[in-house]
Amino acid sequence: MTKENILKTFAAYYGTEDADVYAAPGRINLIGEHTDYNGGFVFPGAIDKGIIAAIKPNGTDTIRAYSIDYTEQARFGLREEDAPKQNWARYIFGISREMSKRGVNIGGFDTVFVGNVPLGAGISSSAALESTYAFALNELFNGKLDKFELAKAGQATEHNYCGVKCGIMDQFASIFGKTGNLIRLDCRSLEYQYFPFNPQGYRLVLLDTLVKHELASSAYNKRRQSCETVVAAIRKKNVFVQFLRDATMEMLVEVKNEVNTEDYMRAEYVIGEINRVLEVCDALEKGDYETVGKKMYETHYGMSKLYEVSCEELDFLNDIAKICAVSGSRVMGGGFGGCTINLVKDELYDNFIRTAKEKYLAKYGKEPKVYDVVISDGARKI
Repeated sequence: MTKENILKTFAAYYGTEDADVYAAPGRINLIGEHTDYNGGFVFPGAIDKGIIAAIKPNGTDTIRAYSIDYTEQARFGLREEDAPKQNWARYIFGISREMSKRGVNIGGFDTVFVGNVPLGAGISSSAALESTYAFALNELFNGKLDKFELAKAGQATEHNYCGVKCGIMDQFASIFGKTGNLIRLDCRSLEYQYFPFNPQGYRLVLLDTLVKHELASSAYNKRRQSCETVVAAIRKKNVFVQFLRDATMEMLVEVKNEVNTEDYMRAEYVIGEINRVLEVCDALEKGDYETVGKKMYETHYGMSKLYEVSCEELDFLNDIAKICAVSGSRVMGGGFGGCTINLVKDELYDNFIRTAKEKYLAKYGKEPKVYDVVISDGARKI
């Protein structure tokens, strides 16, 4: 949706086109999944799909919001007890609360928003929503928060108002994104480095299984608990280990008899994945996209067989990518549905998409959705 169109919708609800327009993107993560809350590295980039919102302070202590995607209105106050019932509205309420806690004098406002980040596809529609409003409210209410604080406010919204104990990656990528660059983020120190991502002769494409991606499930928190259990076991022998980031495979093997098989598998995946992020960064610096792709396949295997956050449909699309000689493919995001991310040579692209659609339709009675993505800028005023 264009700026002009969203202002027309805003005017239909609030009687004026005099509003500011902000946007923030969803993200892909090339590699580094479930490493963020383990103190490791992630490697995301902002994409050319996200949330766009028209916003205008209204001089009251009430927020009036309209979601174009849900065709729903919500009206709520700014106090803790004013939390709205609609899930989408809780994100706007939560980010307003978190900005207030950080000293920004948030007042009431009117807003309309729409997204072209597919919901539940694992490319962080929620972080795009939080980042859009964090960036906007910081400007509109004269906040002095830096970009890191905006990302942390988004993460705290998930923790405190949406029931998801997520890491910082999604919000970080949505705020810090930069066209033509991926960002290696050290989730422990929050140090980051941009790496040029310009895969000449390749395309990045997401295939959406249309299986609902439910991150706020107990399964996510259960895997996090597995990682913490293994860290506690390793720390008895290695006192400096605070996260799985600090552990080696050798340390993990040492405690194999002290943790259950499931917890061991979860930790084996995470330690391997943290190493893969660094290997992919090295490969990119050499322009070696075939090694990047090989590491993506290794990640998919780990997420499917060790971390067990894939599903039949994701594994099916991953297998088709192999058959079609796609350079790299893996489940992306938290798992349990959503998309595969695929690094595809230009000349193989058409056949891959056609084959994936035909075979998926034959097996599951529907075609996967296809999203070509381009690495783009982070949160901004339009």
